[in-house]
Amino acid sequence: MAKGSLGMGVTNSGLVTPAHAAPLPQGAAQDSVLKLVTDELEDKGFVLANVDKLVNWARTGSLWPMTFGLACCAVEMIHAGCSRYDMDRFGVVFRPSPRQSDVMIVAGTLTNKMAPALRRVYDQMAEPRWVISMGSCANGGGYYHYSYSVVRGCDRVVPVDVYVPGCPPTAEALLYGILQLQKKIRRTGSILR
Repeated sequence: MAKGSLGMGVTNSGLVTPAHAAPLPQGAAQDSVLKLVTDELEDKGFVLANVDKLVNWARTGSLWPMTFGLACCAVEMIHAGCSRYDMDRFGVVFRPSPRQSDVMIVAGTLTNKMAPALRRVYDQMAEPRWVISMGSCANGGGYYHYSYSVVRGCDRVVPVDVYVPGCPPTAEALLYGILQLQKKIRRTGSILR
């Protein structure tokens, strides 16, 4: 506990306590924070909070990806949604419609014929929206990089936030990519993207 200038101490969680007080256990620390908020509400009638952090916290806990499975990587994406990996515990629930989604997972080889459909679906998603590029083919063309019919990376069509490498990447790799996207969302500085 570090001492403040007014005889107050600051715990590791940022909670301000009297300097002579002993460190609080976790439950007592939560009770103390709740008491501080209640006292401020009674005293001033409002509580100051960082709205950006609150909104970004809510966004990270309810990512709804729209699946855009194009090839074999889509099988691993399906595995990530099943009971073994259970993406629901992170608040990630697959949605069938772009109007209900805020994340697009592009999994597989993007061809020239499919690129306009990918862009159209991306444009139908509401803001803020994010894109995860899953697999070597979606990242940069992969094995089919020199084919005449393959787009060399979906980032040429839509802006990509997280790249998940592999051929195909495992379900664990996709989960790690989703966690990285959650970290990126928490770091954003404004409510609007």
